[in-house]
Amino acid sequence: MMQFTRYVMCFILGITVAFSLNLSSSEQHYKTQSEYTYSLLLDVIDTVHTYYFNDVDRQDLIEYAIEGIFTRLDPYSGFLNATDYQSINDSNNGQYFGYGFEVATDDDQITIITPYANSPAARANILPGDKVLQLNNTLIDQSNLTEILTEIKQHSINKLPIELTIEREAEEIVHFTLNPELIHIESITAKIMNSNIGYIRLNSFQDDATTAIINQAKLWEQQDLGGIIIDVRNNPGGLLGQAISIADLFLQQGLIVSTEGRFFDANENYYASHPTIFEGIPMVVLINKGSASASEVLAAALQENNRATLVGETSFGKGTVQSLIPMLEMGNAIKLTIAKYSTPDGNDIHSKGIEPDIKISNDAILNSDYLDIIEQTTAQYDEPQDGQISSAIAWITTHN
Repeated sequence: MMQFTRYVMCFILGITVAFSLNLSSSEQHYKTQSEYTYSLLLDVIDTVHTYYFNDVDRQDLIEYAIEGIFTRLDPYSGFLNATDYQSINDSNNGQYFGYGFEVATDDDQITIITPYANSPAARANILPGDKVLQLNNTLIDQSNLTEILTEIKQHSINKLPIELTIEREAEEIVHFTLNPELIHIESITAKIMNSNIGYIRLNSFQDDATTAIINQAKLWEQQDLGGIIIDVRNNPGGLLGQAISIADLFLQQGLIVSTEGRFFDANENYYASHPTIFEGIPMVVLINKGSASASEVLAAALQENNRATLVGETSFGKGTVQSLIPMLEMGNAIKLTIAKYSTPDGNDIHSKGIEPDIKISNDAILNSDYLDIIEQTTAQYDEPQDGQISSAIAWITTHN
């Protein structure tokens, strides 16, 4: 727990340093308004405001300039107004109002990373990897990505439905109508499978995720567990500090993750320490293409420290770290990519993902004779339709 406390303090210190740098940078800008680049920006805004044939509000021009900055950065950085900032904080606290899907804007298109469990998106069967082609009556291309994301947020705020046109693998086109709602996110769900295998579904790396796993381990103290399954399929990530502290729960020693950035506190190597939980029993981590960010940090740490076997599909491939940096005015903030991370073996998984040790597509296994072979090696349990869980149970059974 001392290690966990250290991680929390490092995270807080990181935010503080980033915030301080932001203030310092802002002060420097105001001190150097005569510099060409800053003067040019002010001159452009004044000129457009004065001479443009239609009246354009100066505040709108400032917002356009801010928007332009972030369109030139990576898809995970952005300016957050007070509502957006509060939404992220709410999500980290386990609640979220919206349609229930996480997206990325790589390759000039909007891609679904994952739907949240029990959300409108999940109930409609929206899947990780779906490409959003159209929102309502607007076709999506590289010129309007920001406007589309803003429109989704505005519809959510105003409690309005959205219509999505989505392209799937094999060029299948699917249409959905989603209504926003308040979504409560439990950090974990857990149960015993096959009489002695602990199954933990990690839904979100939110504020209470580590505590939830520790409490679950206490509930299972009297169980003679033969193995553990950690399921991070369709988990888009969350707080890096939670991924590090959860990995530390399962590792006695070794490097968990390394981060690298331009300012001092973004450069850190995080190591595991005692004590550990579920020590000495086989462990499987389930991943798929919806496993991103913090999920990949955890999976890679357990795989490369030889603590767990990864089963499933290649993960999403998000190898960068974002920080929320509060602004001074109106409760705004910047979500900014401040670092990239490397796995314990020094691998950069960005845009590549993590390869599982046992690569199994859930759809493929359910349509093959292999599932029959798996079921012969395991007792019946309550989710026989999930071939990847069946594979995990089979692997644990043979390694006990």
